[in-house]
Amino acid sequence: MKQPNWKPFLVTCAVAGMCSMQAAAQELQPELQRAILKTQQGGIVLLPDFLTEKIPDLQYQKIILPGPQHVISDDPEYIRVPEAIALQEPVQPGAVRLYVYNVNGVKEPAKIDRRITAVIRNTGRGDMHIRMLKYSSQKPSTNYYQIGKQGLADYFASGPQNVIRTVKPGQAIAIDEKLEKYVAKYDELVHGFYEFTIDQPGEISVLQTDLQTSGPKALARIKKVLPPQGHSGAGRGVFGVSNYRVVTDSVYDTKDGVKEIIVADGQLDPWVQGKEKNTPGVAHLAGNYGVIYNIEMKWKSTDGKGLALVTWNSRSDNNQWCGGMANTMVVSGGKFKEGIIQLPSDRLITKKAPEAILVQVFKPAANGEEQTIRITYSPPGASCLPTPLIFVPVDLQ
Repeated sequence: MKQPNWKPFLVTCAVAGMCSMQAAAQELQPELQRAILKTQQGGIVLLPDFLTEKIPDLQYQKIILPGPQHVISDDPEYIRVPEAIALQEPVQPGAVRLYVYNVNGVKEPAKIDRRITAVIRNTGRGDMHIRMLKYSSQKPSTNYYQIGKQGLADYFASGPQNVIRTVKPGQAIAIDEKLEKYVAKYDELVHGFYEFTIDQPGEISVLQTDLQTSGPKALARIKKVLPPQGHSGAGRGVFGVSNYRVVTDSVYDTKDGVKEIIVADGQLDPWVQGKEKNTPGVAHLAGNYGVIYNIEMKWKSTDGKGLALVTWNSRSDNNQWCGGMANTMVVSGGKFKEGIIQLPSDRLITKKAPEAILVQVFKPAANGEEQTIRITYSPPGASCLPTPLIFVPVDLQ
């Protein structure tokens, strides 16, 4: 997973209360507004001399919502030894969200094929019953951007399964039977995003082994748990925050010009904290990958303008690993119907400015009344952060 990458910017005020950032709030040129309105949802639109890291922020409140224990395996991201455990964490009865993001990194001998899988062992005294609530599993690939984008789309689209599996005390089973069958070649990413319930305490392990050995059998013989590297991937462990509600502080009016919402940047929105079993102190999930943001923005139009929502790869010039961005969101209805949209939808990634991706165009209420925009967002795996949500007033006439 890409290390989150950001750079601070300076704001200078020539006159008290009049900052240079305000220049970004000026109207988008009419020809660029027309370009946005000609673009299909999820398509790339070119906005020269517009995209900047100095767009004024919409202030918001961030509320922790009840949610599952969040377990992520992404340190080490690349498993460099033929057989080892990359994550091993205890979980308690209740809901669990698991994000597996690991790569077969075995160069010797001869870049051998591996199995990377996730298993859960029942550490309780009674039978464990496990039921999948959300499920996303992609075939291993070196196309990390596609996996990250499709993984979110599949997760958002999935629903509870009816099958309930039983795990005897002391027994271990594969969490995802597809992962048990996949072959991970050298440098291929194994990506799984799940939410499930259990009714006994358990222990989750993400491990790499040979193709002839099942995950549960490998768990019985592997003694080595790889130490976290601290600089490889986003992190690993169990984290106490899995869901946020983000509510803007005030009603946004289109007459106020261009604004943006920034989450998952490590500054305005700090990284969630947790515990890694083998490391003392506090673990940090750099990037908040796997955390679900339920964003609500109230808006109105006193000037009759509509509101376009765009995003872009704001870190393309800041890091050699940030040359592309692929994302998926759920967005409320407007010009286009409500639902899941892959970003971009007409190609794999967006690269850099002046490329923007059109997410939605919202129509003003006929009487100027307030409306609410709702967005479900989660930081996209394989892409650098943050991915700004930019709201652009547009003339729909």
